[in-house]
Amino acid sequence: MQSGKLHWLDAARGKPAQHELDDTDLKLMRALVSDGRASDVWLGEKVHLSSTAVARRRKILEEAGYITHYSANLNVRSLGYGTLVMVSIELVAQTESVLQDFENAVLQSPSMQFCAFVTGDTDFLMILNVQSLEDYDMIYRKELSVLPHVRRIRSSFVLREVASRQIAPVILAGR
Repeated sequence: MQSGKLHWLDAARGKPAQHELDDTDLKLMRALVSDGRASDVWLGEKVHLSSTAVARRRKILEEAGYITHYSANLNVRSLGYGTLVMVSIELVAQTESVLQDFENAVLQSPSMQFCAFVTGDTDFLMILNVQSLEDYDMIYRKELSVLPHVRRIRSSFVLREVASRQIAPVILAGR
């Protein structure tokens, strides 16, 4: 890294992004992570730029793929889904066809919030928000147990959430 600038790979295209990030870009993205609806005027005050310059930089960051979308964070507890369950799933094999069958099926699971293929003693990690133990039992029976090629399902209920961040602070720290 030269002169405090970061050069990142664009994951979607697998090649270097067209824009080198500077400290102002990092400040702008930190502000947007905390408030994606922030106005360009407010952002300009935070990063010491005019609103026009902020709008231009935001557009560059979006077009370069650093900012992929904007969304609202919902309070799932207030919607009645206050129990978080982490589900580890072990498959019978890890062949391409088995993985593809499982991944296609899990995408049809309406209760799945997150699913990732992972390393270690399990193959997939899923995150679900459920209403209750009874709700999870129904999801287990109707969604999880019917997934193809599953050898073992292990569930862990979150007792207390210690931290939940949109992005780890180190990513936008500007090393």
